[in-house]
Amino acid sequence: MALDKETLNQLLDSVSKFVDNRLKPLESQVAQEDRIPDEVVEEMKAMGLFGLTIPERYGGLGLSMADEIQVVQVLGHTSPAFRSVFGTNVGIGSQSIIIDGTEEQKNHYLPRMATGEIIGSFCLTEPDAGSDAASLKMSAVKDGDDYLLNGTKRFITNAPQANLFTVFARTNPEEKGSRGISAFLVDADTAGISVGPAYRKMGQQGAHVADVMFDDVRVPAANIVGAKENVGFKTAMKVLDRGRLHISALSVGIAERLIADSLKYAMQRKQFGQPIAEFQLIQAMLADSQTEMYAASCMVADAAKRRDAGENVAALAASCKLFATEMVGRVADRAVQIHGGAGYIEDYGIERFYRDVRLFRIYEGTSQIQQMVIARDMIRNASNIN
Repeated sequence: MALDKETLNQLLDSVSKFVDNRLKPLESQVAQEDRIPDEVVEEMKAMGLFGLTIPERYGGLGLSMADEIQVVQVLGHTSPAFRSVFGTNVGIGSQSIIIDGTEEQKNHYLPRMATGEIIGSFCLTEPDAGSDAASLKMSAVKDGDDYLLNGTKRFITNAPQANLFTVFARTNPEEKGSRGISAFLVDADTAGISVGPAYRKMGQQGAHVADVMFDDVRVPAANIVGAKENVGFKTAMKVLDRGRLHISALSVGIAERLIADSLKYAMQRKQFGQPIAEFQLIQAMLADSQTEMYAASCMVADAAKRRDAGENVAALAASCKLFATEMVGRVADRAVQIHGGAGYIEDYGIERFYRDVRLFRIYEGTSQIQQMVIARDMIRNASNIN
């Protein structure tokens, strides 16, 4: 549901002040300690950030896609690790339930996800199933009224903090590829689940990623998302469509932050007797960054509006993620170059963003997967015309 303009502006203003006054001053501390302070997480809960996209009838704000991307862009003005705390609840951790869950599943989980009492996590990737998610091997074998889940999930965001896992497993081993996969809602304290240590990562310290192991984990059949077997892969793809627009908007927000920091530095830093902003080659980098950020912003806004109108935006979401995440990588690189030696030093925070944004081109579908989605849609449309 779209908020009225006044309410949305109030929300954006509150989030902007929270970013500027609470989160930005903590960026370096979070990077060094690899943790978000507990009191900040509690403030996020009080602001309703965990329930941004959860429908109002389940206690959330129920933002439309068009409203969500505006909030996410503002959140992009600080380290992405902060957003990751509640990002899975807003996106992949809750959307399976919202999109395809039964009413009983929605009533049981969503109100507590909206408050942040439950942290959701999305278990799709495996050691041998990354971009080729349809090749997953994790098994779910029927045992009376339950299923026994066995296998390992890899690189799972928020796994160490999660209370609920949305787990994708093969319920029909005779079916290869995407068929025969089901999605299960599994409480994290279920016997047989173990979570590995958090990985040491290139960037995004404070956002934790770990493997999750399932050893004869007994899950009731009632916990299959939507109470339907063998359609889990379709659910995953629906969830990723929204997630890709979310990450695209985040990329735009971070680009805005990097451009603002680069412009400020270029106007203050003097060489050869004048601010480096006066040099045309610096101006070219600033202009290219601004132009690409604006293009990505327009793309995401258009795709979000189309999704809210009920249009199938799978290819458009892939286009947005491809362009926006590649764009913010280029902007971050230029920001380091504009700052020169200072851009390579931790004190300015530019090198941290340079490392942080590299992940955006990998998770929720690599850039190469987005290219495949876009091209296949083009071919399919051309075939239908002919």
